[in-house]
Amino acid sequence: MVYFSQVAIRQHFLINIQKLTRNKQTRINNQIRSREVRVIGPEGENIGVLDIREAIKKAEESQLDLIEISPNARPPIAKIADYGKFLYDQKKKQKQAKQKAHTVEVKSIQVKIGTDENDLSVKAKKTSKWLSEGHRVKAELFLPGRTKYMDKSFLEERLNRVLKLITTEYKIADPIKKNPKGLALIIESTK
Repeated sequence: MVYFSQVAIRQHFLINIQKLTRNKQTRINNQIRSREVRVIGPEGENIGVLDIREAIKKAEESQLDLIEISPNARPPIAKIADYGKFLYDQKKKQKQAKQKAHTVEVKSIQVKIGTDENDLSVKAKKTSKWLSEGHRVKAELFLPGRTKYMDKSFLEERLNRVLKLITTEYKIADPIKKNPKGLALIIESTK
């Protein structure tokens, strides 16, 4: 039979508590480590800076929890509220923020120096469609081998051939730059 010392048991217990508090971002009641906290009441009123025991006692009197809202402030800010309702409100706010966030995807078209006008018009139609959907479009002029060393104004003119055929209004988000494949620029809708 293996016996553990009181110190070993206590260290194991403390390590497990630390793991739990790391997973849980908000600390409540006895998990709050600070000696003093600035307390906000259940109605949003500022109660002031209190000793942690007094703050927990006040929360228990109103049958609510003491929730650490801002742990990095000096002293940390804690609110007296129902922990279940607090978590519900946090999830609700995160869900609303996620719905409002609009992800813009960067689509890409690639043309070469010798690309025919018909192929350019097909790529321009696709680009117009993507711009009207709200995406950004990266237009690349692919330059294999020695074509990388051609006159820059000639190469830019080749890239601008596609831009002239686009029917949707756009603005240049990122001007023409050299990249490992050749030249590229990013455009986006003006709307």
